[in-house]
Amino acid sequence: MALRKIRVQGDPILNKKCRPVEEMTPKIQELIDDMFDTMYEEMGVGLAAPQVGVLKRIVVIDTDGSPRAYINPEILETSGEQTGDEGCLSVPGMAGQVTRPDWVKVKALDENMEEFILEGTDLLARAICHELDHLDGKLYTDLVEGDLHSTNAEYEEEEE
Repeated sequence: MALRKIRVQGDPILNKKCRPVEEMTPKIQELIDDMFDTMYEEMGVGLAAPQVGVLKRIVVIDTDGSPRAYINPEILETSGEQTGDEGCLSVPGMAGQVTRPDWVKVKALDENMEEFILEGTDLLARAICHELDHLDGKLYTDLVEGDLHSTNAEYEEEEE
């Protein structure tokens, strides 16, 4: 397992649509393992394959100590609304207000290529929507209501 370089806003790969995963291979499993390592190292709660330069429909999410890989995920239903600060490992040091569904139902394949359906609320719902947007070449910055702001408190204190 290894850390992968996270692509940042402005990298054209982040604006491309990802291809479905047809079968689990050692290379795909290694990618998933590396994505988890990279996400944890960067203290994120989710990471999509294009963020590490791979145009495959894979995301990893861990909002509550229950890590899960989502292969070829698709949102089946949403309801409710939540507005809150959102950030992204591909837009380091910045955040902005984004409105997302408060509940989502998602269908995906796990690492054994077996289908599962999961319902998520609150942060998990936000993370699922955010990461799945990456698979279609969209960044949260397209949805921000108002301006982005810095998340680096130390930097802000130095400026004053």
